[in-house]
This record gives sequence, structure tokens and C-alpha cells, in this order.
Amino acid sequence: MSVPSPDLVNKSLERIRPYLAVDGGDVELVRVTDEGIVEVRLMGSCTECPMSIMTLRAGIERALLLEFQDVKRIEQVR
Repeated sequence: MSVPSPDLVNKSLERIRPYLAVDGGDVELVRVTDEGIVEVRLMGSCTECPMSIMTLRAGIERALLLEFQDVKRIEQVR
């Protein structure tokens, strides 16, 4: 398994950020583990939004899983 570098994941997150920013949100990469888990921190309005889990799973996770085959899942950290 060859997990993507943090730089590559950040480049992918840069493409997602404009969609989050429309509603006052943002996402920050915390780390990429050797097991293929990407840990992110939702920021701005995303921290209190009741739909943030949908943003995480249907938006961010889906985009990263499609782009990087060695990413297994996305997890939100505080």
C-alpha cells in the first residue's frame, strides 16, 4: 500500500474548499496514517452544522476515495 502524501491530499482538499467556503466552512488536513486513514478537522460553520457528517462522507470522503485508491476512509478529529 502506498498512501498519498499530505501534499497530494492537501491539493485535493484545495479543490473541495470552495464548496465549503460558500457556506462559511473549511477543512484542514491533520494527518494521513500509514493505514490509509485521512484525518481532517472541519472548521468555520462546518463545526456546528448538523449536516457536517454528510459533508464529510458524501463530499470530502467520496472525492478523496475516488482520487486515491489507497485511502481507506476519512475521519473527523477535533
